[in-house]
Amino acid sequence: MIENHPDGAAHVANCADCQARTSLSYDALDVDLEKVWIGVAAEAWASPASRPERIAGSLLCSPPLARALATTPSLFLSWILATAVVLAAGVLATPISGEPLPALLAPALAGAGVAYAYGPGVDPAFELSRTMATSDRMVLLVRVLAVFGVNSVLGLFASLFTDYSVSITLGWLVPMTTVSALALAAATLLRSANAGILVALFAWGMVVSTAFARTDDYATAVTVSLTPFYAAATVALVALTLYATNGKREGLSWR
Repeated sequence: MIENHPDGAAHVANCADCQARTSLSYDALDVDLEKVWIGVAAEAWASPASRPERIAGSLLCSPPLARALATTPSLFLSWILATAVVLAAGVLATPISGEPLPALLAPALAGAGVAYAYGPGVDPAFELSRTMATSDRMVLLVRVLAVFGVNSVLGLFASLFTDYSVSITLGWLVPMTTVSALALAAATLLRSANAGILVALFAWGMVVSTAFARTDDYATAVTVSLTPFYAAATVALVALTLYATNGKREGLSWR
């Protein structure tokens, strides 16, 4: 290998590889990163703003933040349709199973959506959003709230087609918040959306399984009796996420 060749003048004079390396014009090999970055930014802003994005820009008073919101992976139409299909399947299966499946599915779906709301590897505009004047943490907050809100609306809509009481229909919103907070905390700490999803789904699966083992009723997982536990866990997980995104941990610069 050239790297192992001696640097002596005598060796270079008799080595074609070293002579070729010496004659290279390093200026010709330089990459104009600024030009490349301008091209990336131009591509990200090339598409015209949609009506929802313009509305979001007015509400947020920040067109760049609205564009960052519009490029949220788990707010793409395909993702929303997939969530709606899963909840619809839960509605159809509820009379057969005798369990409030939309209430049990909604927290898991929201956790997955929140984990995929922001971060390297899943967000096509991640690097670009890190250069905006708006802080990374603000982008994260707006995206998570939007994903959570969309999933809440879908879940509530699905619950309208089941025969279960209002207490169960609304009861899953609290565990949904906890599962979403867990997914976000795991994704930010482990720096992996996939890891966030796995942790959230495993934890929610354990809660539902434990509830069924004790009462033979899956709906126990979304009853009011567990609300204090969910609330305390949510507060702790939000605090953990804020710690993970404070920009002081190595490898993270979310502010």
